[in-house]
Amino acid sequence: MSHFINRFSPKPFQSKSLLVAAAVSLTLSWAFCYPTPVVGQSLLPRLLELDSEQMTRQGLSLAQEAAQLSQLQQFQLALPRAQLAVQLAPRNFQVWALLGSLYIQSQRLDEGIGALKQAIKLNPKESAVFFALGTAHFQKQKYKEAVDYIQSGLKLRPQTPGALFDLGNAFYMLKRYQEAIAQYNKTVRLDAKFWPAINNIGLIDYELGRVDAALKQWQMAANLEEDAAEPRLALAIAIYFRGEQSKGLELGEAALKIDRRYADLAFLKENLWGEKLLTEAKQFLETPRIQTILTNLKQQPTNLPN
Repeated sequence: MSHFINRFSPKPFQSKSLLVAAAVSLTLSWAFCYPTPVVGQSLLPRLLELDSEQMTRQGLSLAQEAAQLSQLQQFQLALPRAQLAVQLAPRNFQVWALLGSLYIQSQRLDEGIGALKQAIKLNPKESAVFFALGTAHFQKQKYKEAVDYIQSGLKLRPQTPGALFDLGNAFYMLKRYQEAIAQYNKTVRLDAKFWPAINNIGLIDYELGRVDAALKQWQMAANLEEDAAEPRLALAIAIYFRGEQSKGLELGEAALKIDRRYADLAFLKENLWGEKLLTEAKQFLETPRIQTILTNLKQQPTNLPN
């Protein structure tokens, strides 16, 4: 699974990131949790200061609208409001952070990184901005930079399960497997029900040939979340290739009924499946029984998780 914010369907930095998932979603609900400034009252009007205050208030109001629209996934409506908001309130770090998150949601990663860096200049102690920069660099496949930004955020907020999960994903992509497992274990110690981290330990175990260990991890992840299709499908494939074909096909069919996106190899790769498991997944998905169930599922409404 990929990033934390989506690895509650699917992983944090990527579709699995809670990204990722996720997904680590990047809508900054932490922003604008303070009252907007009140226009100064004075017996003698000072027009330039008053205009500046009014512009700031208008900027914050636009930013609040943009934040609300982003929570509704209406990024194309939110983005121009955020762009105007930073012009009206250029010294507010939260407005810049919101703009950066919207750029990233719109896959305009370089612009998003630029806006987030501006937010850090204005407030270098906001962990969420560092985490967002980690997400952006992960999406650009700059995993070393992703590690650096996430670690900077964790210095400010060390007990953040989603960020620890994302850090594990970045280490995983760098093939620093033991460091990845260490971050996943930290995630689970903070949140025992964080099944994506357990699932990803299984992904590493399987690629390293530790099949029994991988099976154990995937079973634990499946037990934690009844609607988690990913560990169930991985479990099914591993069991199938151990010779228990009937049981594997049965488990695979059940997993795909939960979420048929996992029949897409590109989606599996986004969720950090390794080469060995991907190769076996391709063969598994091409079996007649699985092809039949996929044909039937295509005739039904899309079964995406809530």
